[in-house]
Amino acid sequence: MKKTKNRWLIAASAVGIHISIGSVYAWSNFTNPLIEEFGWTSKQVQLTFSIAILFLGLSAAFLGHFVEKYGPRKAGLLAAGFFGIGIIGSGLAVNLGSLPLLYLFYGVLGGIGLGVGYIAPVSTLVKWFPDRRGLATGLAIMGFGFAAAVASPIMDILIKSVGTANTFYILGVSYLIIMTLSSLYLERPPVGWAPEGFNDKVQSGKTKVKVDLAQLTANEAVKTKRFYYLWVMLFINVTCGIAILSAAKPLAEESIGLSTAEAAALVGVLGLFNGFGRLAWATISDYIGRTNTYTIFFAAQIVLFMLLPNTTEAILFQIMLAVIYTMYGGGFAAIPAFIGDVFGTKQLGAIHGYILTAWAAAGLAGPMFAAWIKDTTGSYAASLSFFSGLFVVALVVSLLIRRDISKLRKQNEANQTKLAS
Repeated sequence: MKKTKNRWLIAASAVGIHISIGSVYAWSNFTNPLIEEFGWTSKQVQLTFSIAILFLGLSAAFLGHFVEKYGPRKAGLLAAGFFGIGIIGSGLAVNLGSLPLLYLFYGVLGGIGLGVGYIAPVSTLVKWFPDRRGLATGLAIMGFGFAAAVASPIMDILIKSVGTANTFYILGVSYLIIMTLSSLYLERPPVGWAPEGFNDKVQSGKTKVKVDLAQLTANEAVKTKRFYYLWVMLFINVTCGIAILSAAKPLAEESIGLSTAEAAALVGVLGLFNGFGRLAWATISDYIGRTNTYTIFFAAQIVLFMLLPNTTEAILFQIMLAVIYTMYGGGFAAIPAFIGDVFGTKQLGAIHGYILTAWAAAGLAGPMFAAWIKDTTGSYAASLSFFSGLFVVALVVSLLIRRDISKLRKQNEANQTKLAS
């Protein structure tokens, strides 16, 4: 008999992959060193990050089927190869002083590694944790949220001590090793597997098994209204969240008069709420349901985005920003479990990949729109009012998917009654 792997070590392996690829959010550490060394503009350097996020979404969509067909181990190794080579190649690009090569290695190859690495462990975790689906995905995606807090000081020390190119080489090799070792432990659970004591609890009535609404393939899922409801909900949450992330520092300076250093420190602390929010909200969603979780996100943020630009009380302003950050992270963490609830686990990785195209689109739309409003009006306040209106749309969509789910559940119950009779 083959020994069954420890599901908590599977979760730890997922965190290993996500904490590596999540370092993309610490890209700003390279901005000034690259500008000073080569005279590139801020816009040219920032485009590297935008390309990486774009290819994250594209590769997640196009390689989701690869994850389902070949399993999490091979998908993780593929991600390790692309991401590791992308970061190492970025060092070569810096040595050669080539911006196009930096776009190719960090943006394109690194971005492909990001996308595959992001979805590779998630569908597997859902199968290992039938009792705590939200907690499992929250753990992995929390690693992605915390990665910048871990990587940022390391990058800063390395850049100052060994230079930009060597920093890329050291990080690239390190991520390649961490992601490879993490991927080698990943594995789907055996058919019919359940956590110890889970079946006994179900039979005794202590635990109620949540039955998925359907078991659809990715191609079947994209033909349903539910898929597009989820896509729009994620797109709006990420668009508004990324806009706040990109504007938090100047907004804090404008609204509550923080100095540049104080605002930068605040943004660093708030990053922790992004990470904690991923675990906390995903876990909460196991108890109150995914639809209720997203309805809370949108209803709360309608109010928060309206009040934020008019708030001058420093403590209240910071608390409001912290809550927004938790909901931004929580939206990412709860979505895989939501997909499992409404589409099943048959091709969860591929469906997750398709829905992550909303992240790629939002990564471009959010910061660009916030910057445009700032340039046009001289303040971020107008953009926040607009985003508050977007959350009204998201709230309506969350109510529509709730109605759709209720309708489908009734159909399933009617079908079961017919079969029983």
